[in-house]
Amino acid sequence: MAVAAAAISMGIATAACGSPTKTSAAAAAPAPAPGHTVDLNVWTAFSGSLGTAFDHLVSQFNASQSQYRVTAVYKGSYSQVLSDTIAAFKAHAAPDISQIFDAGTATIMDSAGSYVPVYKLMSEYKIPFSTGSFIGGAASYYETSGDQLDSMPFNSSTPVLYYNKAELQAAGISTPPTTWSELESDASVLAAHGQKCALSSSGAYVMWTDMEEFSTWNGYPYANHQNGYTGIKGMQLKINSAPIVDHLALLGRLASKGEYIWNGVSTSTVPLFTNGTCAMYEQSSASLNTIEAAAKFPFGVAELPVVAGDKAAPQNTVVGGASLWVMSGAPAVHYRGDAEFLHFLMSAQSQAYWASNTGYVPVTPAGSSLLSSQGFYSSHPNDLVAVKELTNKAPTADSRGIRLGYLPEVRQVEASAIAAVLSGKQSAAAAVSSAETQGNTILAQFASQYGG
Repeated sequence: MAVAAAAISMGIATAACGSPTKTSAAAAAPAPAPGHTVDLNVWTAFSGSLGTAFDHLVSQFNASQSQYRVTAVYKGSYSQVLSDTIAAFKAHAAPDISQIFDAGTATIMDSAGSYVPVYKLMSEYKIPFSTGSFIGGAASYYETSGDQLDSMPFNSSTPVLYYNKAELQAAGISTPPTTWSELESDASVLAAHGQKCALSSSGAYVMWTDMEEFSTWNGYPYANHQNGYTGIKGMQLKINSAPIVDHLALLGRLASKGEYIWNGVSTSTVPLFTNGTCAMYEQSSASLNTIEAAAKFPFGVAELPVVAGDKAAPQNTVVGGASLWVMSGAPAVHYRGDAEFLHFLMSAQSQAYWASNTGYVPVTPAGSSLLSSQGFYSSHPNDLVAVKELTNKAPTADSRGIRLGYLPEVRQVEASAIAAVLSGKQSAAAAVSSAETQGNTILAQFASQYGG
């Protein structure tokens, strides 16, 4: 898998070296001539209800002015958008804006010349824009080491704990667990009352919830160089630590008794919660609308448990999802439209609409404030939990995000390690040690490509 990622990333690195960089073209680019409309393409992974909500915002922007016409183009999965964007850039046919998922951030960010940094673009057109315009857990994930945003956070979520109120109450558990040791104790109580499975986690992204977010929420380093923010060469994972080993060992104990269920990255775990099989569910906040539609029982949303006795916890979670990148290589006249469209999307009205119709969090404080003033969070308290996690504390060097090249491949190694622990094939210590070694090899491959 690392070889495949290397091939994709080499493609964009090579293209960046040979393609004209349009950062300067964005500077002082003129507005379209009177009566002329500039067409802008935005590539996304939004389908279904998400595609409908995004198309609504696109239509609103198009109706608000006559100089630019944005067209949203669905390109498939997150990985497909990334690979298609790289291929299109190499062919000098990149979209104006591309939605790149969190794990692809380092690949694009370290490809100098392939994109126009958003903070520079906004500055050229004197559009108010700063890292401080976005909530901490969203801004920190996509900011540079100089605290600037090369891309604009957009569809952002974070893991939360869903819980079946009826099952917990039937077992005499009055509140959801706040620590992992409490959760393990609650699992035994639930089992004694006939609820065999206490917990499941995100199917495709258990490594996101139980390694990456587990680290940031509890204040642990995930990798050196401030989780990759301040270096490429010499990158080393720090997952082979007592807290992570102990956490996976806990999940392994639960799994050995049938109290924790996870069936691999290719199997959705949403039904395990919505059909009542598991009483609690560690999953993205973006799944809230799906769970509301499918669950036939009262449920609540709580903050993730923390490690008992850890004085740094809770710290803050960080976002999953994606950000919007302005690609280089377009005619100069396009860039003012890119800036105005992004400015429209970050408005309080756009963010409030997006969050209330999708389950994603508003990435700006202004969006959250508008929803609060409209009474949205009073009537939808479950939606507020993710916002509270992301803004719980100001991000630290170890909690602002994960900035690793070839992160999707690192995640695959971690998922294999977690599967080995849950199946009883390896101890947590052995599995995590092996994953760290394999992960460091992948990081070294990235450094050889991008480290200069």
